[in-house]
Amino acid sequence: MKELRLMKGNEAIAEAAIRAGADAYFGYPITPQSEVLEYLMAQRPETTTGMIVLQAESEVAAINMVYGAAATGKRVLTSSSSPGMSLKQEGISYIAGAELPCLIVNVVRGGPGLGTIQPSQADYFQSTKGGGHGDYRLLVLAPASVQEMSDFVKLGFELAFKYRNPVLILSDGVIGQMMEKVELFEQQERVSTYDPTWTLTGKPKERERNIATSLELDPYRQEKHNIKLQAKYTAMEENEVRYEEFNCDDAEYLIVAYGSSARISQKAVQLARAKGIKAGLFRPITLFPFPKNEINKFGSQVKGILSVEMSAGQMIEDIQLAVAGKVNVKHFGRYGGVVTAPDEVLETLEKHISGGWK
Repeated sequence: MKELRLMKGNEAIAEAAIRAGADAYFGYPITPQSEVLEYLMAQRPETTTGMIVLQAESEVAAINMVYGAAATGKRVLTSSSSPGMSLKQEGISYIAGAELPCLIVNVVRGGPGLGTIQPSQADYFQSTKGGGHGDYRLLVLAPASVQEMSDFVKLGFELAFKYRNPVLILSDGVIGQMMEKVELFEQQERVSTYDPTWTLTGKPKERERNIATSLELDPYRQEKHNIKLQAKYTAMEENEVRYEEFNCDDAEYLIVAYGSSARISQKAVQLARAKGIKAGLFRPITLFPFPKNEINKFGSQVKGILSVEMSAGQMIEDIQLAVAGKVNVKHFGRYGGVVTAPDEVLETLEKHISGGWK
């Protein structure tokens, strides 16, 4: 029997972590994602599933606790919001370099700096380009509903262990704070056996010891390691692209948006269609790997593309690269925590159409 609950997006993340068989959560409170930690503390999963929940002394401490637990093969996660994510970047780079699986959640707020506690999507560059040092990538999932906040926890753990790589759920204050009906998946058993080829669970005398590190002082060995990492990221691009299309078959104008901006843009497409404008919505679900090949095909179909983001324009660069100059790409966004409205998107669309999309 399906279990349905009315939940906040942040609560759905937390409940899904328990049900996905997570071994531990390490975090630190910051608005607008504090409900993740609060929900887990209230549920006390250590008494039911054995999952450890710990408020660390800082974001830096939390991500390094994730590093240590992930090295033992445990299913571990952390969550934060924009300034807190900045503090975690060094640890995230270490974890990616050490090839350890973990799940990271960013409920984005407006910036730069401490900014505001209101929603934003201004962490796109940080999330998709490798926010810390070095040539690394995170696999980035962008939920557009509370249901996907739940679903992407389970999927995120699967992908993290498939590629031995951190997976980031890139949400925002709209999805984190809104309430919707959620269909919860059944409780999964915690994993009790671990891959002996890389986990730190004690060394049998018949094999070499495992070392979970991102440090290598020999440049040629480090280059070999980097080549291995790049091959893994290429495999992600070949196998893990996810996206959604809405009214795209006959679209003459395409809106590209993710997360809460995609929800808003879907309504804008409906308003445009009611006025006789053949608009469509393309929603990237994975921001890395970015669905560049799928967007490229629209370069020969549509007269213009509008990137809708709650930022000054970051994803637009990936869209422009994807269409390779076949069509002009414009940007519309509100920033500083201001949430875009559907009629504003429509108004911008009409303005560019009347101007010949130049």
